[in-house]
Amino acid sequence: MFSSEIIYLKELNLSDAENLLQLLVENKDFFEPFSIKRPSNYYSLEKQKELIITWEQKSKENIKYQFGIFLKKNHALIGTISLFEIIRGPLQSALIGYYLDQKNNGNGYTTEAVKMVVDYAFRTLNLHRIEAGVMPHNIGSIRVLEKAGFHKEGIAKQNIKINDRWEDHQVLAIINPND
Repeated sequence: MFSSEIIYLKELNLSDAENLLQLLVENKDFFEPFSIKRPSNYYSLEKQKELIITWEQKSKENIKYQFGIFLKKNHALIGTISLFEIIRGPLQSALIGYYLDQKNNGNGYTTEAVKMVVDYAFRTLNLHRIEAGVMPHNIGSIRVLEKAGFHKEGIAKQNIKINDRWEDHQVLAIINPND
């Protein structure tokens, strides 16, 4: 678990499944324009439990870490942040992704969460590079990454299929300053 004055991060477990489902359902229209196509059962408790079990296994294998973003004041789950596609060997890299409850946007919570995960990735996992891809019109997400120290590297053309359409993504990255 990682903590700041306002939020804390912890790996999601089965006891978080109902709150995760509630977060996803309440923010479905907000998240979907930026998300991959989801299976029909995605918004079910069973699917969220299945995903959490998969994430726990991937964490043990050191290939993905999925954290919940929680408010300290009431322990509410307000988002998630993940390190995934972790590659060892000469690359020592990972991708980062996140989402935050619409009503909690604009408070700096995501920037704080990104900083905590980057610190964990560099200090504990000894990664060299973390990369993010953001649709160019998602200015808020680009600002989050820039505030956390990421730099723009260019545009990946037709990079990810979002809602049945290949979308360009602004590539941003941060390099471990201790390497």
